[in-house]
Amino acid sequence: MGSTEICYKTLSPADYDELWELWNQVEQTKRALNPVDDSREGITRYMDRNSATCFAASSNGKIIGAILTGHDGRRAIIHHLCVHPDFQHMGIAKSLVLKAEEALKKEGISKVFGLVFKDNDKANSFWEKIGYSLRTDINYRNKSLNANVPTGE
Repeated sequence: MGSTEICYKTLSPADYDELWELWNQVEQTKRALNPVDDSREGITRYMDRNSATCFAASSNGKIIGAILTGHDGRRAIIHHLCVHPDFQHMGIAKSLVLKAEEALKKEGISKVFGLVFKDNDKANSFWEKIGYSLRTDINYRNKSLNANVPTGE
């Protein structure tokens, strides 16, 4: 692939259709989606609450990477960092993370975490390389409050 200009912007609910298309082209992201939280309504609610901390990378006007990052005023969580397979290994994921981290710092957040499937070696390696440590001293627990949202393993 030749020289490709990558542009970055803050995401908005108007980007939902392109996000959905991107997420469904990346197998590891696709498997993390659920029909409630990742619906147009769920993502709009998320972006409305986190309007300054969600970013997209685009090439030729098309979204080719995205990161959803939100916080509760104390801690932040990264959801759905995703880069289209044709644009991976170009530093886009790292740039998206850095943009999200900088936005979180501006909002007074000092700690961020993300959830990665244990068997996603590629993603786990990426997070380790950019300074995200693996916590082995805690258990992640969840409970679905909606019958349409799977609880996971």
